Amino acid sequence: MFDPSLTDMIMRLRSRGISDIHILRAIECLPRRYFVAPDFIDLCYDEFAVPIACGQSLIPPLNVAMMLQFLDVKPDHKVLLVGVGTGYMAAILSHLCVRVYGVERYKTLVEQSESTLKKLQIHNVVLRHGDGFYGWPGQAPFSRILLAGAVKTAPRRLLSQLEADGKLLAIMDGTLCQWGGEGGNHRALLPLSIPMLEPGKSKAL
Repeated sequence: MFDPSLTDMIMRLRSRGISDIHILRAIECLPRRYFVAPDFIDLCYDEFAVPIACGQSLIPPLNVAMMLQFLDVKPDHKVLLVGVGTGYMAAILSHLCVRVYGVERYKTLVEQSESTLKKLQIHNVVLRHGDGFYGWPGQAPFSRILLAGAVKTAPRRLLSQLEADGKLLAIMDGTLCQWGGEGGNHRALLPLSIPMLEPGKSKAL
């Protein structure tokens, strides 16, 4: 079904520097309306955070695309996503790599994400209800690790779950940063602001 709002969003992303054709195709295949409540469908393609369950929000489209473009995911990669939300970023990653592992602190969001991914017939994403700051040691090492939320300090525990030439992306001090690669160095990429990741595993939600 033709979705003019989605088409407009893709054109906007292109104009703002998103040039990776694989990311753009994945985004085009996964309308954001599938990942928000009905009340927010008319707003989900605009460049601001959209409220979702558990007091969380869906990251604006350009921020999502920029993070994924810098992550530089390859088809044979195994990716860890910390902070799954409603599953939008996990769904996009599923089109870019062989396997996605996602950790989310809210069980409600894990269940919503699993339901949406099942409806979209996405089968290479595995989700877990837990504290994302601990990662997923049983599935390490990962080719790429992406934190869908900001952190105050370098995520050392997660860095230990990277492959030798792997890459981790997270936002720290209002800046998208990269760890890993050759020499395992830290590098600031560009200013970017999204909500903080909360530690722990939610028991109530």
